[in-house]
Amino acid sequence: MVYDFLFNTHKLYNDQRSNQAIGLQLGLSIVDCYPYLPMMSDNSAASSMMLQPRDQKRLKRTISVADSIAGDGSPTSTLSRSSSSSSLSNLPRLQFRDHIWTYTQRYLAAEAVEEAAAAMTKAVDGCGGDQQDGTADGMRLVQLLIACAEAVACRDKSHAAALLSELRANALVFGSSFQRVASCFVQGLADRLASVQPLGAVGSFAPSMNIMDIAGSREKEEAFRLVYEICPHIPFGHFVANSSILEAFEGESFVHVVDLGMTLGLPRGQQWRRLIESLANRAGQPPRRLRITAVGLCVEKFQSIGDELKDYANTYGINLEFSVVESNLENLQTKDIKVLENEVLVVNSILQLHCVVKESRGALNSVLQIIHELSPKVLVLVEQDSSHNGPFFLGRFMEALHYYSAIFDSLDAMLPKYDTKRAKIEQFYFAEEIKNIVSCEGPARVERHERVDQWRRRMSRAGFQAAPMKMINQAQKWLKNNKVCEGYTVVEEKGCLVLGWKSKPLIATSCWKC
Repeated sequence: MVYDFLFNTHKLYNDQRSNQAIGLQLGLSIVDCYPYLPMMSDNSAASSMMLQPRDQKRLKRTISVADSIAGDGSPTSTLSRSSSSSSLSNLPRLQFRDHIWTYTQRYLAAEAVEEAAAAMTKAVDGCGGDQQDGTADGMRLVQLLIACAEAVACRDKSHAAALLSELRANALVFGSSFQRVASCFVQGLADRLASVQPLGAVGSFAPSMNIMDIAGSREKEEAFRLVYEICPHIPFGHFVANSSILEAFEGESFVHVVDLGMTLGLPRGQQWRRLIESLANRAGQPPRRLRITAVGLCVEKFQSIGDELKDYANTYGINLEFSVVESNLENLQTKDIKVLENEVLVVNSILQLHCVVKESRGALNSVLQIIHELSPKVLVLVEQDSSHNGPFFLGRFMEALHYYSAIFDSLDAMLPKYDTKRAKIEQFYFAEEIKNIVSCEGPARVERHERVDQWRRRMSRAGFQAAPMKMINQAQKWLKNNKVCEGYTVVEEKGCLVLGWKSKPLIATSCWKC
């Protein structure tokens, strides 16, 4: 019920954002209202901050680019009262009535949220007391989280600290699904608040490293192993990627895979074990030579995986050559990848390229250009299908809250309430992603997930062409054969295969050709 309320709130937020000229439905950004204020590092502030009358008289307001950009960076035109002229100097100055209109819209949006909350409360009147209380508590947590995010964005430390104190008392690690996801967002908000700079300061920031970040690496590895075993997200990506790679390798004797990130460093190279099995069992002869090149900085770990894969390939009579390119993606050069004559090359990227997406876009464009120069037969791209890289903090916060609530809801259906495996998955894997999205800015923010449409535009600009993936029946059969929890669905969306939980897309897989 709480997830449904959050879904309705998120839908209302998106509707308001696309139709009205307010940056956020639940908290209008100061940047949107007052573009003459200095840009801050979090790119956002809540609408609750007001200028004094004497300041309003002294400062003259003119329309800026910030006025025409909504919370996710999409253009809006409601505030614009000018003609189609491209010159900003020709745009008229907003009058006092425009400010009244803006705040009226914000009031109506807040009132709509209250009506949605009231409707949700009324809907559970006939339910049992525990369920009704739980729903009310969940809605209260939603309101507290959003209010706290607004306070943090405003750099109102005292108000944010008071809200965090109340949130910590109610966001329980072993509570309901929304209490658990709220606990992760509370950690992120606390880290962000601790790093708040004075109003008007510029620059990036990130929470300082503590001893738990170093000592917890083993727990993080264990949590990731459990994610792979229990959640279908990454195995689904591996299955679809391998199916596309097998199609590209059909009838070929010399084949080469360049793996960006070496399938996230899974200790046994699970994706490539399954590919080796499939190549050995395909119609006709197995390839005479299979080459795998791992790209990343974990050289010893990758080499250990490669040695195991060589032995595994030998049992199937396949000659495997394994090599490691010690480089992060931003510094990768075309000459680092050795491509032999007469071999078919594919590039595999599982949840890697979003980490290269930065404000300038230059780093990702460089990586895509290098991949394009390698002329692979196919590039397989698996990424989270959500918008966690918008220019405004509150917009990202709302998107992330909706996305991870769906994931925690799915974990609720798969594991018992007090299962320690679930606690490890949530607190050492998904919580790390959430904290990075919520608390970090600049180069420190690497979890920059974007939607399929954004990736499609970016890939097209880089010279790639979409390769339609006509394997929806195979994907649905995979869900059934692997006994994936009911509630997970897979759909084909504009040539991509998207795994989702109920109505929320989670993971998207696409293929691209040069």
